[in-house]
Amino acid sequence: MTEAATTTRRLNMIEAINEALHVMMARDPNVVVFGEDVGYFGGVFRATAGLQKQFGKNRVFDTPINECGIIGAAVGMGAYGLRPVPEIQFADYIYPGLDQLISEAARLRYRSAGEFIAPITVRSPFGGGIFGGQTHSQSPEALFTHVAGLKTVIPCTPYDAKGLLISAIEDDDPVIFFEPKRIYNGPFSGFYDKPVEPWARHEDSEVPEGYYTVPLGKARIVQEGEAMSVIAYGTMIHVAQAVCREKGIDAEIIDLRTLVPLDIETVEKSVKKTGKCLIIHEATRTGGFGGELSALVQERCFYHLEAPIERVTGFDTPYPHSLEWAYFPGPVRIGEAVDRLMKA
Repeated sequence: MTEAATTTRRLNMIEAINEALHVMMARDPNVVVFGEDVGYFGGVFRATAGLQKQFGKNRVFDTPINECGIIGAAVGMGAYGLRPVPEIQFADYIYPGLDQLISEAARLRYRSAGEFIAPITVRSPFGGGIFGGQTHSQSPEALFTHVAGLKTVIPCTPYDAKGLLISAIEDDDPVIFFEPKRIYNGPFSGFYDKPVEPWARHEDSEVPEGYYTVPLGKARIVQEGEAMSVIAYGTMIHVAQAVCREKGIDAEIIDLRTLVPLDIETVEKSVKKTGKCLIIHEATRTGGFGGELSALVQERCFYHLEAPIERVTGFDTPYPHSLEWAYFPGPVRIGEAVDRLMKA
């Protein structure tokens, strides 16, 4: 952490993200925020509330419903010296902008031999938790980790959300900043104010006022342990903690924070210590980022493993509406994986 203020406030993730945007817009006149309903309304989740009133319509403005145009405009702005922070209202809507992200933003520095950069931060709520069904609940993070030139960031606490977002905005490369909507608003999180299951609850956290950063590419050891290494990110960190606490397992839980760049050194050190590895993510299993993690752990830790690597993920199905909590990796499926590792 750098240059943090000495005073803190207890914030939820939405409030921390909003504060990060206020801080960066005040520090850097080149930071601009735009997207669908982010201006006057302040965003469907209120993450941009108050920004337009404070910084004006030239720096915080609404756009047409055109994700390709939103990201394409951001690439052009970044190439000419601005630091755009476009919001894609839901991660499920980001697909029309993939060409601009992959073919333009991710390649611009290389294609121009360093003459131009694309310092854009694409914010988007992702994952389940609001009973939004298959068009408001997807977790497409693995698509972006495949693209050289993009960075992929996923916070799991308000503290990290603010510090990581500030780091992303200051970064000279394009960053995909996915925000787990299920933990946006604290213990009772969700667009429809539905209460979360007791095992999935988390608390708000103390967040320093003013400017500070959390570095990209540095994982966080949530808790140290000896029994096994649990690797996760976003909402799944809180679920993993609840399961290990309920079962009394002395697990070492690692929050990746950023998938690209990946702090594989922290993962490797942990797995070599514990000899067992459990990987958890909400996204579908096939082609999910857990497969890449599993391969890396196998390559680096093979002679230290005492059991096969376990993965607990979402199912390879379209995202269900009424069965949302069954789709999530929850206490039953995670608990079964923990038991298999402990018996190995």
